[in-house]
Amino acid sequence: MKGALVIGGGPAGLMAADALLSAGIPVLLAEAKPSLGRKFLMAGKSGLNLTKMEPLADFLSNYGTARNALSPMITAFGPDQVKTWAEGLGQPCFTGSTGRLFPTAMKASPLLRAWLARLDDMGLQRRTRWRWTGWDGDAVLFDTPVGPQRITPQVTVLALGGASWARLGSDGAWAGTLVQAGQPVAPFQPSNVGIVVEWSAHMQRHLGAPLKNIGFHAGDLSSRGEAVISTKGLEGGAIYPLAPALRAGAALFADLAPDLDEAAVAARLSRPKGKQSLSNHLRKALSLSPAKQALLMECARPLPDQPDALARLVKHLPIAHQGPRPMDEAISTAGGLRWDGLSDGLMLREKPGTFCAGEMLDWEAPTGGYLLTACLATGLWAGQHAARHCQR
Repeated sequence: MKGALVIGGGPAGLMAADALLSAGIPVLLAEAKPSLGRKFLMAGKSGLNLTKMEPLADFLSNYGTARNALSPMITAFGPDQVKTWAEGLGQPCFTGSTGRLFPTAMKASPLLRAWLARLDDMGLQRRTRWRWTGWDGDAVLFDTPVGPQRITPQVTVLALGGASWARLGSDGAWAGTLVQAGQPVAPFQPSNVGIVVEWSAHMQRHLGAPLKNIGFHAGDLSSRGEAVISTKGLEGGAIYPLAPALRAGAALFADLAPDLDEAAVAARLSRPKGKQSLSNHLRKALSLSPAKQALLMECARPLPDQPDALARLVKHLPIAHQGPRPMDEAISTAGGLRWDGLSDGLMLREKPGTFCAGEMLDWEAPTGGYLLTACLATGLWAGQHAARHCQR
């Protein structure tokens, strides 16, 4: 086959195909599912968060141990470039109050349609229900609706996703094949996922209630935002960034009044409460919602009478947990193809001419635009380096 093979029809694979086609190289894109961009569409159902408009150094700080590896790619295709790219596809964008960038249409489907139309016009060949099964020498093997297929491209880009949301195509099944080929793969772990908390019957009427303006910390990590008391434990944007520490067994603590320091909380709790119940006193003194009060009672009853001791609990409430929810409930995964198995251009050291991109690489980041931006950036980087390799 003359040209390039891209395996995986998510954002990373589509961006790699875009880069290759832009370099004048024919591309065949193979996707295991019946349609492209399924996880991308699901992620955009409640509002497609493309990226976060903030200084590059702040943006990169969200990638933890993979920051240095991802830095050149995100520097080349970061928040500003993501915005320009989306608008170039006819999708105007706006920046929310927290700096998050959204398409005006909010959904992923108009952007995906415009992108696929552009790629089709550039000559992209698509194959769906083609599941990659490995290699036979230089040949790339697939199971397809019309039987086994063998493709021998000049270059290949793998964009096979992580190991969460298997029903949408990210099942991590590729890892065994790459390990057999001599590539180092770090074990998958759930990221951006809720945690298991075994609630007492006292919490039943609060299940589904939001915990707004709440802080959490675990190990060296902290976050602030909103969480939800679910039937299984706690989930939401204020919990997800703590996944690395919680996976490692770190204790979890909540700050129910993040706008006040401990001394201010104690001062408010020292006010005479008269004949008020404790719940009314907490509500009036600290504006604690019923859900926050329920969490306080669940984790620390009987509550101390002394304002100083109660203030310490309000600011540093220990929450016993049993670790993260299962991987297939996670928004994303940690682990994957290790960086020491890749060249600077994201080419497999053990398989020259084969490049990798997206969530299959060993990195993780919180939600808020960081996941999608890194998928696009690594896809572009892999596609550009694959194009140069092909041209050589």
